[in-house]
Amino acid sequence: MVPKAIQMVMDAESGNTTRVAMVMATIRQRIASRSLAAGAKLPSVRGLATGLKVSTSTVVDAYQRLVAEGVIHARPGSGFYVANQVAPFSVAESGPKLDRDVDPFWVSRQSLETASDGLKPGCGWLPASWLPEEGMRRALRTLSRAQGTSLADYGSPLGLSPLRQLIARRLADRALEASPDQIMLTESGTQAIDLLCRFLLEPGDTVLVDDPCYFNFHALLRAHRAKIVSVPYTPIGPDLEIFAQVVAKERPRLYITNSAIHNPTGATLSPVTAHRVLKIAEQFGVTIIEDDIFADFEFTPAPRLAAFDGLDRVIHIGSFSKTLSAAARCGFIAAKPEWIEGLTDLKIATSFGGGRLSAEFVFNVLSDGSYRKHVEALRSKLAHVMLDVSSRLKAIGINPWLEPQAGLFLWCRLPDGIDAAEVARLALKKGVVLAPGNAFSLSQTATNYIRFNVSQTLEPRIFDILSQTLGAIHQQKRA
Repeated sequence: MVPKAIQMVMDAESGNTTRVAMVMATIRQRIASRSLAAGAKLPSVRGLATGLKVSTSTVVDAYQRLVAEGVIHARPGSGFYVANQVAPFSVAESGPKLDRDVDPFWVSRQSLETASDGLKPGCGWLPASWLPEEGMRRALRTLSRAQGTSLADYGSPLGLSPLRQLIARRLADRALEASPDQIMLTESGTQAIDLLCRFLLEPGDTVLVDDPCYFNFHALLRAHRAKIVSVPYTPIGPDLEIFAQVVAKERPRLYITNSAIHNPTGATLSPVTAHRVLKIAEQFGVTIIEDDIFADFEFTPAPRLAAFDGLDRVIHIGSFSKTLSAAARCGFIAAKPEWIEGLTDLKIATSFGGGRLSAEFVFNVLSDGSYRKHVEALRSKLAHVMLDVSSRLKAIGINPWLEPQAGLFLWCRLPDGIDAAEVARLALKKGVVLAPGNAFSLSQTATNYIRFNVSQTLEPRIFDILSQTLGAIHQQKRA
């Protein structure tokens, strides 16, 4: 199958030179993604020509140019082979070639690299002014007076014991029973998923995700050479009929999801859907990774798959980057004891000890009575701005898919015929970073959706730019 971006080049500019470049780009992409490893034999000239619907002379020309570049080499009478010196693995190249505006890496890079005072309604975190700065400063002062071992020594592989005990108590508040020994600290929620993928997956294993889902799930799974399949997400969880069909057909090893506050839609899993998902997972032997990093934003705890399941085939993960600080990298994994044992060995192999300073810092903040007050105030503030941002978006023709019960995100539909990638590209020229829908959609069916972080969508200029951008696109379409 011809990659989308390459096909666009072919459509825009016909001719043998362009087709040769297309064949070369296809081979380079396969090498970069490791579907063609060093020393692997390339498809025959005739076979590749048939697959790409080009002439055999085009493929011969492309192969000869790749030989000249040292990317491949020819063996007389045998064919063409990948050279032993290949480029490092490229996560970006391993996925489908899409318009850069809907690439997850585009969204992440723009959000992370834009100046702190930039307009970033597409990012996934709170403004710094919304975080508990005074509580963090108190924790840092406490940490500065700690024993030298806290400042200099490696942490234990499981992580700081008092923090694991505190996390166990917090999980119990959500009806999830886990002893401190069933909890392992990680550097972040992202590292938690990375460790679990290393622990549970082999290259080529199938993993199920929601559609849409958090875009970095796609990036992580591509890095682990997984086959990714998806199921549509509804306001109460995954579409159960399609979920059952996809699981039965694809037999995924893992299902990665949010249950409490879904990213990007803001939806909440219903108890009925949760029970049905667990029954299907049990029937087909699917392990579930439940990402719960938005837990502290909830007013009333939603159903947790791990609570219903008792941490049997569900692994529960979380972090503190959203309500406390993204600069203090600290997350956790809660799982059954035998898996924690294996994950501990893997953590030693990949990062040796735990991040002791971050863990001590997080523990000091969480055990400070002011943190609970901070979270309560944060929930109320978010609820207020959620209504305000929703109303202002509706006024310019951008409509929420649903009104979330809590959290940061509004998943919004643009007016008919408007491409979110085009809106994002034009808005970026005016200093506004957006998160277009197809960055979250494996099936690429969210073309006219955008995710808004309401805490970062308060500046009036954002709505002015959105309105102007939509107007300009409408005018172009009428011209």
